[in-house]
Amino acid sequence: MPLSPTTAALRTLVIIPAKDEQEALPAVLADLHAVRPDLDIVVVDDGSTDATAAVAKAGGATVLSLPFNLGIGGALRTGFRYAQREGYGRAVQFDADGQHDSTQIATLFAALDDGADMAIGNRFGGQSHTYQVGRVRAQAMGLMRFVVRQFSGQRFTDTSSGFRAFDHDVLEFFAREYPADYMESVEALLLATAAGFRVDEVPVRMHNREQGVPSTRRFKLLYHYLRLLLVITVSASRRSEVERKAANRVAARDTTAPPAVPAPASAPARASAASEVTRPAAPGGGAASVEPSGSASASSQPNPATLPAEPRHEPLGSK
Repeated sequence: MPLSPTTAALRTLVIIPAKDEQEALPAVLADLHAVRPDLDIVVVDDGSTDATAAVAKAGGATVLSLPFNLGIGGALRTGFRYAQREGYGRAVQFDADGQHDSTQIATLFAALDDGADMAIGNRFGGQSHTYQVGRVRAQAMGLMRFVVRQFSGQRFTDTSSGFRAFDHDVLEFFAREYPADYMESVEALLLATAAGFRVDEVPVRMHNREQGVPSTRRFKLLYHYLRLLLVITVSASRRSEVERKAANRVAARDTTAPPAVPAPASAPARASAASEVTRPAAPGGGAASVEPSGSASASSQPNPATLPAEPRHEPLGSK
């Protein structure tokens, strides 16, 4: 898919959070450079204990190394803040494990071009029918879909997708507000919709993990989903505050009118105003002429009829 004029004009960053991904990361970076050489890449090394940072640097990426493991939420917020600081207009979140397809980045950017503020790659629609998840995870994801629909009033199929694109305003927002909890994508989705951003979901093609170790197991995954459900419920007040601020910004933008610009005065009016300027007495009894700024009107000159008569001088030798 060719680049749109909008995408070509914006500096765009690929943000890759990574922990202990030295095996999969080299191939991911090589593929990104081959398919999307126009994009900059930053790898956020989230306290890895292997050579993730070294292979990322060798693969041509900028590396941000965290001193200890913050979790994917903290790693992504670090990436968002880097994008904000460096002046990027767009960003895409990309996994380090090889599951995301670099050719599908254009699909996400097309959604932004169509007016979305944030685009989510749906792993279960379109050509993604081959992407497989376990039974426990599928049931937990169904619960999250229900919860998101109840809180946001919108329907999303893949609420936990980590393949997402963001425009400039969402980057600014997430640099401040992105949640730090594990499985943060659901809470981030709710925050974005509460803030009034348009979030679109588009079908994308995905790969199954081929290398590295998944970050969760069945019971650990169930624990995190239950914990996430509690976090979503407790943080409802935070989202309400975000929603209130967004509504206030919209109201202020709609009700604030530009200041009225007075119409330029007509020539007679300018002349009249100039004639009313008090002129200090000039040496010799005459009146000093005071020109208004930027005016050379003849009406500002003194009236000869009002000037005192000049003293007469007799010719020398007449007396």
